[in-house]
Amino acid sequence: MAKVSLIAKLQTDPEKSEEVEAALAATCSAAEEEGGLEIYSAHKDSGEEGIYWFFELYTDGDALGVHGQGDGMKAAMSALGSLLTAPPTINIASPVAAKGLQL
Repeated sequence: MAKVSLIAKLQTDPEKSEEVEAALAATCSAAEEEGGLEIYSAHKDSGEEGIYWFFELYTDGDALGVHGQGDGMKAAMSALGSLLTAPPTINIASPVAAKGLQL
């Protein structure tokens, strides 16, 4: 099965960056409970305040399908979700070439 990547854009209040970044760190810690999740990384946009990006890589579509189902991840995602000022923009893709990733 092909690996699945997900790229999400999160819009937040720039004045709550410390709270947002703590929530992002909590979701990354909670991601440890997901076996099929290979990469789960949060990034702060360098050109637009209050914008964050997630890059996620899953072993396959089944692993993506169970993302967020564990208790720790549900709690962390709920806390992060309360800090968003708009619904996230989510793009799902299949990686075709990469340096540093085993495809």
